[in-house]
Amino acid sequence: MLKKLNKSVIFAIGVIIAGFVIFAYSASVNKVTDFVIFCIYVLGFDVLYGHLGRISFGHTLYLGAGAYGAAMCAKYLIPDPFLAMVMGIAAGAALGLILGPIAVKTKGAAFALINVAFNQIGYFIVLVALAKYTGGEDGVSLTFNSYGFVNFGNVHFLFAFCLACLVAVYYLMHRLYGSAFGAMLLGIKENETRVRFLGYNTQAYKWVAFIISTSVSAFAGALFVINYGFANPGFMDPARNVEVIFAALIGGPGTEFGAVVGGTAYMVISNYLAKYITRWEMFLGAALLLIAFGFRKGIMGYVRELVEKKIKADDVAAEKLKVDQGHV
Repeated sequence: MLKKLNKSVIFAIGVIIAGFVIFAYSASVNKVTDFVIFCIYVLGFDVLYGHLGRISFGHTLYLGAGAYGAAMCAKYLIPDPFLAMVMGIAAGAALGLILGPIAVKTKGAAFALINVAFNQIGYFIVLVALAKYTGGEDGVSLTFNSYGFVNFGNVHFLFAFCLACLVAVYYLMHRLYGSAFGAMLLGIKENETRVRFLGYNTQAYKWVAFIISTSVSAFAGALFVINYGFANPGFMDPARNVEVIFAALIGGPGTEFGAVVGGTAYMVISNYLAKYITRWEMFLGAALLLIAFGFRKGIMGYVRELVEKKIKADDVAAEKLKVDQGHV
């Protein structure tokens, strides 16, 4: 039974839905909607960090691209929320398509820093170069059309929609990682030279993974804009890259459920702990040290190890029981 639950995506999705619904209606629907969207962002980041072994220090570029793609669509084209989401995702995918061939040729510190460089350029563009259209430091305020009960101004509808989006992204990521493509990413993460020696074009696989990561992150950016009703350079601020990195580390890189747990844990710490502790970042730093030295695989990595040990012990006990019964 435990083995089935450990592998059941339906069970995981059920836990996510129940957890967020209970949390939303016992705390604040508006705030928990933020948490849900942030978890989508962490899922996008984890494509590179958890499954490809590349850490990006400039991922707010892609979150911001989605935010401004949606905002510019609503401001200058049509204030349709669905079209805004499509344009936001397209903006993220376009950046991944253009920057990917450059970024994926690097690894380690070079990969992290080249994304920072791209992030700084994007931040300057929205803050200064295109300030006439983006509103510069002030940003732009937005309104979106509603269609009957499809009203993104209704906090309950928006929460349900964002939660459905999280579930859809979670399921798609689960299927992706369980496919041959996911196995290829794992192979590249473990030993890219060996995979290349077998005749595979690792650059192409890394490029596609990069585009998927930027697109999912941009989708989160578009949802943030719809939720807040405005876009400003804060979405693309390079100083905020630490948020998604901390979330991925807390939850455990390389696990979809870990991304959700880490994203939620980080948002809870930053939103609720800050009310009681002025320098709440100190607590976050201590948590990171604890994870680095005691729980290197994050919360879900540690839980997964415990579950796998329990399953292995149960299998050994069952095998021993069969042997004993055979002797009787």
